Amino acid sequence: MDVLVGCEYSGIVRDAFLDAGHYALSCDILPTESDKGDHWHGDIFECLRNTDDWDLIIMHPPCTHLCVSGNRWYGRGQEHHTKRLGALKWTRKLWEAATQQSLHVAFENPVGVLNDDLGKPRQYIQPWQYGHPEFKKTGLWMTPGLPDLQPTEILTPPEPGTPDYYEWQRVWRMCPGPNRGKERSRFFTGIAKAMAGQWS
Repeated sequence: MDVLVGCEYSGIVRDAFLDAGHYALSCDILPTESDKGDHWHGDIFECLRNTDDWDLIIMHPPCTHLCVSGNRWYGRGQEHHTKRLGALKWTRKLWEAATQQSLHVAFENPVGVLNDDLGKPRQYIQPWQYGHPEFKKTGLWMTPGLPDLQPTEILTPPEPGTPDYYEWQRVWRMCPGPNRGKERSRFFTGIAKAMAGQWS
């Protein structure tokens, strides 16, 4: 199976499919952090235009302007709202381009405003359903040919107000810094392995 993983610099999803015996190509404007497989260092639309059809396309559209955690800056009436509108237009265009090249397409994004353009996600998942002790509610928009992603290792979330609960909010509580956005967008290996195992 030939798999394209768009907007991924880490190689996490790409490498999971490689480990499962498939060909996978990642693409991002950043260089890849993993030399395990092929990486298209550049624009995702250019990659789509210059490659053949794919058996599966998985996209991780940049969420900075799309997620609800950015409403104070990008919400309606805020100074940077036009950036959100531009991000919505870009992501819708990406969905259209991807679905023209594959019958099996999945987009993932945290809770945000993509519902306005792509409709509600088929399902929401959490890292703790795949073996990671963390909270990060994530939507999956999928074409009809893909099945829902089933949990593989369900952990029991800690009680609110406890030290463990605080620790599970690591992504949300990450301190400001030059790599904060990059680290907050890093995907989870458990979910990547589930995709490779269930969508093959």
